[in-house]
Amino acid sequence: MPKITMREAISQALWEEMERDPKVFVLGEEVGVWGGTYAVTKGFYDHFGAERVRDTPIAEAAIIGAAIGAAMTGLRPVAELMTINFAFSAMDHIVNEAAKLHYMFAGQFVLPLVIRTVGGGGRQLGATHSQTPDAIFAHFPGLKVVAPGTPEDAKGLLKSAIRSDDPVLFIEHATMYQVRGEVPEGEYTIPIGQSKIQRPGKDVTIVAYSKGLELSMKAADQLAQEGVEAEIVDLRSLRPLDMGPVYESFKKTNRAVIVEEGWKSFGVGAEVAARIYEDCFDYLDAPIQRVAQKEVPLPYNRTLEQMALPQVEDVIKAVKEVL
Repeated sequence: MPKITMREAISQALWEEMERDPKVFVLGEEVGVWGGTYAVTKGFYDHFGAERVRDTPIAEAAIIGAAIGAAMTGLRPVAELMTINFAFSAMDHIVNEAAKLHYMFAGQFVLPLVIRTVGGGGRQLGATHSQTPDAIFAHFPGLKVVAPGTPEDAKGLLKSAIRSDDPVLFIEHATMYQVRGEVPEGEYTIPIGQSKIQRPGKDVTIVAYSKGLELSMKAADQLAQEGVEAEIVDLRSLRPLDMGPVYESFKKTNRAVIVEEGWKSFGVGAEVAARIYEDCFDYLDAPIQRVAQKEVPLPYNRTLEQMALPQVEDVIKAVKEVL
C-alpha cells in the first residue's frame, strides 16, 4: 500500500466523495480560492467550481447554520471550521440544532452534515487557539464525534462520515497533517464507532486516540526495548464509544493507561476509566493511570507549551506505574 500523509488522505476522501455524489459540497473560511487553511481543499475550487466550494465570511455560526439548512433540504454539506476553538461561536447550532433536530422532529428528516475542524496544541497558537475540547462535544447525544490517528483511518472514516445521515464532528489534529501511513488503494470505508487494536501486546493496555495514539505508539516502541509489550487500543470515535476492544484487552492485561491531549478533569480518560471500573472491576490488578494535558490554559512559549502537553515520557512513566 502507498504511504501518504494525513492531509493527503483527508483530501482524497473529500475529493472522491464529491466526485461520487453531486449533493456533497464544501463551505467554510478560505476553503475555495485559498485552498484551505491547512491546504486540504487545494485545487477543489478550480475543479468543482464556486457552487460546490463556497468561501464564507468569518462567521462560524453562519457557516454551521447554513450547513444545517442545506442538510435539512437534501444536500450533504461538509463545513470546515478553521479550528475547533471557533466551534464555540457556533455552539448553539451544533448542540441544540444539529445534534437534536432529527430526534425532536421524530425522524421526519435526516441531517447529513459533516463538520471538519482542527484541534490540539503544539503549534504555538496560544491558549484560545490550541484547546482539545473533544469531550465537550462527545457529551451530546445525536452528534457523532470522530478523531482519527492514522491516515488510513482518516480517509475511511471521513468517507463514512460524509455518507452518514447523522451529523458528524470530524476532528483533525493540528500537528498530524504531515504524519505518513499506509492507505489502501481503491474504494474503502471504515465504520464510525468501532475501536481498533493498533498494536498487540500482553502486559498493559494503552487506550488512546488522535495525537494520543502517536505518543502511545512511540512509547510502546521504547517499552518493548525493556521487555514490556503494550497493547494499544485506538478509540477512533468518541461518540459512539466502542468499549468492546478495550474490555477484551483489559481482561487480558489487567492494567490500563489512558492517553489523551485534553485536560484530565471531566475528560475522555475519565469516561473510559469509569467504564472499565464499572464493567471490568474484577480484572483490575492496579489503579488505572491517565495521561493528559496540564490543567492550565496552554502557553504560547514553545518550551512551556511542550511542558504542558503530554509527552512520550509521560506515557512510559504511567505504564511503569501500573506495572
